[in-house]
Amino acid sequence: MVLCILLCTQAIFGQKDISSTAKVQAIFDEYMVYRHQNKTDKALETLDKAAEIAENNEDAKLLLDTYHQYARLFLEEGDRETAVFYWDRASILLKDLSYSFGQAFHNYLEATLRFDEGNNFQSLKLLEESRKLSNNRNLGNNILLIEANIFANITNYDDAIKNLHALIVNSDDKERAYLATKANLQLAKISLDLNDLEEGIIHSKAALELAEKHGYFKEIRAANQRLSVIYEKTGNYDEALNYRKNLEQIKDSIFNLEKAKLETNTADKIRFDHQMNEINKLTIKNEELSESKNRSEITAILTSAFLTIISLLAVSLFRNNQIKLKTNDLLYTKNKELELARDSAVSAMEAKTNFLSTVTHELRTPLYAVTGLTHLLLEENPAEHQKEHLKSLKFSGDYLLNFINDILQINKIDADKLEPLKIEFKLQKILADVVDSLQQNAAEKNTSLVLDYDPNIPLQLLGDPIKISQVFMNLVGNALKFTKDGKVEVIAKLLKKDEDQVKLYFEVKDNGIGISEDQQKNIFDSFEQGSVQINREYGGTGLGLTIVKSLLGLFNSKIHLESELGHGSSFFFEMDLKCNENDLQEVSFELNPEEFDFNGLHVLVVEDNKINQVITKKMLTKKEITCDIANNGNEAIDLAKANTYDAILMDIHMPGISGEEATRQIRKFDEEIPIIALTAISLDDSLDSFYEAGCNDVVTKPFKPEVFYQKIGENIFKRKMEGQV
Repeated sequence: MVLCILLCTQAIFGQKDISSTAKVQAIFDEYMVYRHQNKTDKALETLDKAAEIAENNEDAKLLLDTYHQYARLFLEEGDRETAVFYWDRASILLKDLSYSFGQAFHNYLEATLRFDEGNNFQSLKLLEESRKLSNNRNLGNNILLIEANIFANITNYDDAIKNLHALIVNSDDKERAYLATKANLQLAKISLDLNDLEEGIIHSKAALELAEKHGYFKEIRAANQRLSVIYEKTGNYDEALNYRKNLEQIKDSIFNLEKAKLETNTADKIRFDHQMNEINKLTIKNEELSESKNRSEITAILTSAFLTIISLLAVSLFRNNQIKLKTNDLLYTKNKELELARDSAVSAMEAKTNFLSTVTHELRTPLYAVTGLTHLLLEENPAEHQKEHLKSLKFSGDYLLNFINDILQINKIDADKLEPLKIEFKLQKILADVVDSLQQNAAEKNTSLVLDYDPNIPLQLLGDPIKISQVFMNLVGNALKFTKDGKVEVIAKLLKKDEDQVKLYFEVKDNGIGISEDQQKNIFDSFEQGSVQINREYGGTGLGLTIVKSLLGLFNSKIHLESELGHGSSFFFEMDLKCNENDLQEVSFELNPEEFDFNGLHVLVVEDNKINQVITKKMLTKKEITCDIANNGNEAIDLAKANTYDAILMDIHMPGISGEEATRQIRKFDEEIPIIALTAISLDDSLDSFYEAGCNDVVTKPFKPEVFYQKIGENIFKRKMEGQV
């Protein structure tokens, strides 16, 4: 009998529980409809019923859910103060509850509050924490919506669009149509920001259709607003006017005005009732404490003071945290802006570099024809009146070639394409060659050009002879340009020697026109020659000293200048190089150009340009050298297999397989034949790669005839002499 009574009692309470849960669920469903339709007064009255049930049943979880919905509703209506009031009440309840969904929704609401403040970074973090605490589908969809709004706010449109498209096709059992409407409205806004007006119209109309079907008053207004703006941008003013009229009718409707007044009164009444309820509870507790004999007045005062101090500290910490989070968001935004600016600058630099590289490379091919044909015409004994014109043409071609070389050199340095080599060389020979090659220029200026070389400098050094030669060619050439009837001196001295390391001092000084103090400040800048008058009188590009400064930077060295106007200039620098005194002096196989007997030589010319083929063949014929022509790399490989040649002149840039690849293929069956690369070298070309492929030497187009013949002679006859030794 007792057992029967217990079972009956349990069944009755179970039914009561189920009945209560079903009733509360029905209330929340009703509230959701009113909230979506923007009937705030009805929604608040419905929540009030749920709060009453929760208090009567002492159901803390239900009361927490109700407070959360109060906070959400007031936040959506723009009443942040009241929303925070209910969020705080919910925070107090959560302290004594173990309720993962409640904590998840609490974090979601806090994220919404932070987003409302503009703290995007903090909001995203809170949303991620909320997602981890609960897998509730409806909450997850609402998190997606807030995330999409944040992503759009920080211009991360790809992630925002991804979230919103997921919401359009959502299967939410509570807010499917509402979430789809919100998603379409946000997509329309993003489309407007991206100036994709057609897409904006599609999403706005989709939102309007859903909002009108389900009575979403606020969303109807937003969709009409969006469509009027978009149609105005497209120039369709009739459609824009129609939607603008719809918007005005909505705003001016008596229903809308009465509704706003009613909602305000209802919201104020409910908020007042809840706040009075909290005050009454606190009053009762205060009375109980006053009546208690275990509490003294001093304890109460001290407790109040302690709580006041704690509250002030909490407020201070909260504000500091908010400032920190806002600063983080600002830094994040600024960093993104800086990254975009950096990427834009890098792209611009790359575009400039590629443009200059392409232009200088493409200019070399026609320039080769100009300089080559000019040389051939001068060799054919032209008439005296023609000779002057040809000399002028040759001078212009050489000037243009030097200018192109300077631009390419600067471009390579700016693009970090240059690295110093580390090979053995004889410094004295490098400097002597530079001085000898410029003696003709010195003679034309009636200027003495001398080399003062310290004999204590080790014979063999390790470094980059080509770049060192370029430095002195520019410095000495520059000194000769501005010195007439004077003297230019090239000085090389040993400062210090430690085992395999030496420190050298170099100086190029002249007694020419000198440089004023003002001009010295900018003399190493690109295209800078001191003044327009100097440029007109002496010519040149103003790139020589810029190249010197940049090349010395590769050796961790710095150029210095001492000069006085009218008394000449002195350019000097120091350089650290490695040396090896243990190396025996090599047998010299160097030959003078006049010692070469080219008669009877037979070479293979690999060149795809027909004009260049004609010029190269004529230049070879002048020296009684016969040749075969290969139009591409494949022909070169076949001819090299089938015939015997004294040398191969290999163009690098050709259609099909390149000159480098053709050289590699030839080296597989012939390791001895001299292969000389002839190329209009570009920014991406590397001399190292030519040598690695198997080339013995490199001549850059357009080349001087004497250099062309010298390279052929050195590589053919020097190799033969070395073989005999």
